[in-house]
Amino acid sequence: MKFVKPYLLSIITVLYFGTSLFSQTIPKEELIFLTSEWKGERFEDGRPRIPDGLVERAKRIGIDDAWTVLKNEGYTNQFEGDWQMVKQDVPVVGRALTAMYMPSRPDVEKSIKERGIRSRGRKGNTNSWPIEMLSKGDVYVADGFGKIKAGTLMGATLATSIYEKSGNGVVFNGSARDLESISGMDGFNAFVRDFHPSFLEEMVLMGLNTPIRIGGAIVLPGDLVIAKREGVLFVPAHLAEEVVSTAEFVALKDQFGFEMVRTRRYSTGEIDSQWTDQIKEDFLKWLGKHPELGSMSREKLDKILNKRTW
Repeated sequence: MKFVKPYLLSIITVLYFGTSLFSQTIPKEELIFLTSEWKGERFEDGRPRIPDGLVERAKRIGIDDAWTVLKNEGYTNQFEGDWQMVKQDVPVVGRALTAMYMPSRPDVEKSIKERGIRSRGRKGNTNSWPIEMLSKGDVYVADGFGKIKAGTLMGATLATSIYEKSGNGVVFNGSARDLESISGMDGFNAFVRDFHPSFLEEMVLMGLNTPIRIGGAIVLPGDLVIAKREGVLFVPAHLAEEVVSTAEFVALKDQFGFEMVRTRRYSTGEIDSQWTDQIKEDFLKWLGKHPELGSMSREKLDKILNKRTW
């Protein structure tokens, strides 16, 4: 077995990981490894690219139903609550682009900023760097370690840039400023721990497009973010289709069940238990009378109900 000399190993490491390190990201190969269950299209940086159509469908599902599907699959660390919002009725749904901040120390921040200038021509504070990477449909998700005073990761100017690039809002385990101005931005929303008039101080970007922790939840780049009044759910990309499809069915099931209970065709106990063949047939007939709600085969219905634990 041949051994690589230490100095040669150092050169290889720089050549292999250099691009990623200069931009504070993990290597593309590592991101693909961490999200290896995803078999679909990816962005150039390795993030799973959940289809736009699926993201649009996710805007209409219930977060409670989506959470239940994840729990049944064993994913119990994907939800975080207790947020302040700019708007109560504007969901933030899209693909996660992540950033991790830490308390600053002069030597580290100086080195990171100098490297950012050399490698990418970056200027300004590091909280603007993730915005450069945003694309349409992304959600900027940042772990600001819960800092409120001097933990304002954006104000009105950065919020405008974020919305222009992504057409979406943000989720910050930290704070934001300029609430009055941001409130006037149609379609934009922010889920933050609080709002504060201070400027960002003593914080530095230590990870970009990397796994992060948001409270009790783990978030990977490319996760499907569903942020609504109940809280924020981070759906692993490879489960997005199953979560959305099942949640859509639960909404249909509930609508059908409400009607059956009101008309006394079936009792709540019958609707909330495993369905009999007769209830299944009645559901498919009911669905046929409401084509605007979509269609479903008996085979697909049986498949969904076979895994039912909700």
